[in-house]
Amino acid sequence: MLVAVRNSNPNAQAASPLPTSGDSALVPYTGPNGSPGDSVVRPVAEQISTYLVKEDDTLSEIADEYGVSVNTIIWANDLKSARDVHPGDTLLILPISGIEHTIVKGETLQSLAKKYGGDIDEIVAYNGLDASVSLAVGSTVIVPGGEIAMAVKTPARASGARGPRGVSGTMAAGSWSNPLPGGRLSQGIHGWNGIDISAKPGTPIYAAADGAVVVAKSNGAWNGGYGNYVVISHANGAQTLYAHMSSTAVASGQAVWVGQLIGYVGRSGRATGPHLHFEVRGAANPFRNWF
Repeated sequence: MLVAVRNSNPNAQAASPLPTSGDSALVPYTGPNGSPGDSVVRPVAEQISTYLVKEDDTLSEIADEYGVSVNTIIWANDLKSARDVHPGDTLLILPISGIEHTIVKGETLQSLAKKYGGDIDEIVAYNGLDASVSLAVGSTVIVPGGEIAMAVKTPARASGARGPRGVSGTMAAGSWSNPLPGGRLSQGIHGWNGIDISAKPGTPIYAAADGAVVVAKSNGAWNGGYGNYVVISHANGAQTLYAHMSSTAVASGQAVWVGQLIGYVGRSGRATGPHLHFEVRGAANPFRNWF
């Protein structure tokens, strides 16, 4: 017969304070076999977890185990790169891809969303906040899908590579190239500075400018409504996002040039029909005045 373990002194205090991450979530002392990180400790609900790096571990494998992006782990642990992990290191793992941020004086939901490219409604819902109440200084907030802008070096363009032209046959405003030549502009500015371009499923999608891929999701998941999507960071500090793809043709960390194939039109995520949702973060969308 199983016997319940009883505490002889229920009023006794713990020998040491419970560890937390940013005062927002408990961190387990040990893994299931008695030592920190001896196996993956999956987060419970919205709990932040820790992982003890073992021999032959890679950051991409750890990220896959927890269902978060590699950059989420890099940013949460102030790592220099995906290679900056070593056996014995303890990593902080957020329960969702994004950014954990400690609020300082003067910050608001609006400024937080703008800084990390998040969505105010998602920040409010995920953290259980009241949008009408000011953020408490010193509190921690997780920005789902948030990203830290990355400075990138513009790659050398492949010999003979030519990027697609704008819808009218000329380069789109602001030197951005049309990512879906021949597509039909079906919706004006909405969401995060985004527009929709309709086209047949499987139509090639191209990079709108030279840059480096910082996100490439092709797992068929919801991904905040974007479905399969790619984010490219550009030398001017701006980012372009290409969503609802049927599949991607590039990988995170890959350098790309304007006009390079990066994926195909689909209807993954929150899409009622095949189209490309194209966002520009940190700059004006070149198609904003085409409607």
